[in-house]
Amino acid sequence: MAPITTTPPTRTDFGAVKAAIHRRLIQKLNLDRLTEVNREDVRREVTQILEALVVGESTPMNLQERERLAQEVLDEVFGLGPLEPLLADPTISDILVNTHKRVYVERRGILEMTSVQFRDDVHLMGIIDRIVSAIGRRVDESSPMVDARLADGSRVNAIIPPLAVDGPCLSIRRFGRDPLTADDLLQNKTLTPAMLELLRGCVKARLNILVSGGTGAGKTTFLNVLSSYISNRERIVTVEDAAELQLHQDHVVRLETRPANIEGKGAIAQRQLVINSLRMRPDRIIVGEVRGEEALDMLQAMNTGHDGSLTTIHANTPRDALSRLETMVAMASLNIPDHAIRRQIASAIDVVVQISRNSDGTRKVTNLAEITGMEGEVVSMQDIFTFRKRGVRETGEVLGEFVATGVRPKFAEKLAVAGINLPLSMFESPMVL
Repeated sequence: MAPITTTPPTRTDFGAVKAAIHRRLIQKLNLDRLTEVNREDVRREVTQILEALVVGESTPMNLQERERLAQEVLDEVFGLGPLEPLLADPTISDILVNTHKRVYVERRGILEMTSVQFRDDVHLMGIIDRIVSAIGRRVDESSPMVDARLADGSRVNAIIPPLAVDGPCLSIRRFGRDPLTADDLLQNKTLTPAMLELLRGCVKARLNILVSGGTGAGKTTFLNVLSSYISNRERIVTVEDAAELQLHQDHVVRLETRPANIEGKGAIAQRQLVINSLRMRPDRIIVGEVRGEEALDMLQAMNTGHDGSLTTIHANTPRDALSRLETMVAMASLNIPDHAIRRQIASAIDVVVQISRNSDGTRKVTNLAEITGMEGEVVSMQDIFTFRKRGVRETGEVLGEFVATGVRPKFAEKLAVAGINLPLSMFESPMVL
């Protein structure tokens, strides 16, 4: 193999030099064998080959640059290339690749651009192929969209041309190794201790709870916290489109949907899993997120003895959440009258928790509402606690306080029967956080 002839590079030439040596290094490595060998042994072999290439071709690279190149090659062999440093950062919740040139991340609710780049679209497509092939999927012109999951549970979506006009795009929603706890929510001022105590009582008293919010509002995180109050003696069945919940109880059965195979067959939808879960003798059913016709089966389960169930839904207000739920039930195409659907919703759901992400990146429980029944043809609802927004500081910080509305919930009687007695003062006195 002819040596690479280069003039002494400037710092701006380093990327080109690195790419050339990187190609030579990959050619010399036996990648199939390396993936079965200890990582440290591979690191030593990569370092030795790299030293020979650099010295033999008189390429001016200092020690730090050589170590950086060796690490990047290891990331290409074992991981997701340029994305590996981002995946190793616990403060990052989302990684958003807008073509090979632009990579954004979200930290603490705020988007920021990074210096990470891929060499070209081919390089990015290689990483996408590595992700989807690991779970037996493919992405190409005939199937240009794909959902996948990384080994650590992170959720991945990829979309490529011709649907993505400017080049392949990749989105990774990450979930912390150590999920947030109730104490973390209190420390982050997501809600008040009184609100948390009320919700803990609702879970223990087996009320059905719907968590509503927009994308990235923290619905799954909040559902994890609520589920932590479920007794370890209960059998829990979870149904999810992509397994994200991290329950710590002993008796948990996790079900996950399956997409169609290459021939377009074999898909298993959430509705099928919800129906199947009813045959598994669950004490509680947790649906990660209702998105379609499975909403009907979930409501029926809540109305036929499977109380204490939890789920989430995409909506901007509690009232919108009920409207979306009604629309989803209608998707089952059973020609159920609207008033019958609303009565099912009113009798199945006890509590709606609305969680929102503010402009400063903070998450707040903006409404904790109770469904009280029907008033004519309308599902009646009342707020127990709300977050009253007052404005925004010059620094961008959102100002406001949590306030009790003064309404004592009707479900307080259910809590009392379950041995959970809450002081009336928590509902009457406005609370400032």
